[in-house]
Amino acid sequence: MLLRSLAVLVAANVMNNRVAPRLAPLTSALATGALVAMARKSGLSWEEIGFTRGMPGARAGAALAAIVAAGYTAGIAVPRTRALFHDERALSLSTAEVVEAVLLQVPVGTVLLEEVGFRGALYGMLRRDHGTVTATAVSSTLFGLWHILPSMEMARANPALGELTSGDGDMARVVVGSVVSTAAAGVLFCELRRHRGLLAPALLHLATNSLGYLFARIAPAPPARP
Repeated sequence: MLLRSLAVLVAANVMNNRVAPRLAPLTSALATGALVAMARKSGLSWEEIGFTRGMPGARAGAALAAIVAAGYTAGIAVPRTRALFHDERALSLSTAEVVEAVLLQVPVGTVLLEEVGFRGALYGMLRRDHGTVTATAVSSTLFGLWHILPSMEMARANPALGELTSGDGDMARVVVGSVVSTAAAGVLFCELRRHRGLLAPALLHLATNSLGYLFARIAPAPPARP
């Protein structure tokens, strides 16, 4: 069942990043349903998948989301970090498309699948069979590798990150950096899920991504190069 779950995640990743990105909410919803069904069929309870501790998870997630918002506010206020918010994926969108991204693409197309997939079904199966440490290490590593395709697009859309690949045109540094950073975030998300259920990491994840679109729109434009 674990290998089937991985196959579903790989297929969804390719669909969402290469084949039909606009259909990501539909693809992710279907993949999430399949993963939950597989987890339940393998014998996991709802609690083992992470559907528990609603109010503590909501409180923890809300507090972490506020920290993200404060960090982003500081980020656009400092000239040295402001350029990192200049992302063409957000700046090229119309107002309606930003609303769609914040309210549909991110929560359903990204957060739902990634949290239920990596911190819910996958983590639950691994933890039951191999323990907490292995579940955290494996699911977080796979979560990092999941971001290879998105990081390639991010390097093309964000000039500040794109500069890291200038000269020899090698994108490897951006991709490796993204994989390592998201794997580390996966460890944090797993710990939140273990102590507060899936809602806490989901709200943190949602704030990180959705607020990224909003702050990219309100960040002052970087100065023009001579």
